[in-house]
Amino acid sequence: MRRLLPLIAVALVTACAPPPGQFTARQAPAASPSAAPSPLPARPAPADLPRINYWEPAHGFPHDATPESLASIADGLHPRKTLAVYDAPGGRPRAFLPRSISGLPVVVPVVERRDGWVAILLPSVNRRIGWLPATGWEPRPLRDQVIVDLSDHRLTWLRDGRPHGAWTVAVGSSRTPTPLGRTFVLGRTTTHGHVYAGLDALVLGAVPDDKEALAASLQQGHTAIHGWSRRSAFGRSISNGCIRMPAEAQRVLLSHLETGSVVHVVR
Repeated sequence: MRRLLPLIAVALVTACAPPPGQFTARQAPAASPSAAPSPLPARPAPADLPRINYWEPAHGFPHDATPESLASIADGLHPRKTLAVYDAPGGRPRAFLPRSISGLPVVVPVVERRDGWVAILLPSVNRRIGWLPATGWEPRPLRDQVIVDLSDHRLTWLRDGRPHGAWTVAVGSSRTPTPLGRTFVLGRTTTHGHVYAGLDALVLGAVPDDKEALAASLQQGHTAIHGWSRRSAFGRSISNGCIRMPAEAQRVLLSHLETGSVVHVVR
């Protein structure tokens, strides 16, 4: 995950915390074996469909049915080519998902399988999923999981379902909250300014829920996880929506989290 996205103004936070162990991953129940039905066919996609990008939200997609779920997600996918994304298995094509967004290779988590199709978390829009047929992409395993508890101001990192680190962080204020629900690591970007501790930020697929509450320069940005040099921020709800991490914690995440890693924001 070495590709860098040009900096989009974001706000983030950090601080050391007690040892991990508050969260453990909950595995989704295994499906009972049965004869696989024939996949529902995919309608041809019009050439003028909008293209999912960093700046514009995708429209017409269904809500994530379980945004509060902490079940670990072990499967992701990377498009081999630009793919049409549908609003249901065999449903209506709504947008194109490219192989990369702003120079970052796209890896999206798979959250459901049905009728020969897979549901993915979408970037640049919150708590929405899209559906893809079973062709045109390659699987990518996802080992890491991040849980951000807004009430406790605590970020926990799990690998293969086991906690490997936990830190007290800063999160969004009541006016500019950190978006709730499941999202994922879209990629990483450079930062500018001493306050970010000289470390890259992890840009998430989530965007501000209320863009009008932010300064104009921040309204088109994404939520991110980044380092923060002012330790007085940790344990507080004061950011523009980003998660501010202690520098030493941010280094750990940058060393281990891959593109597509799922981030759960709960309260």
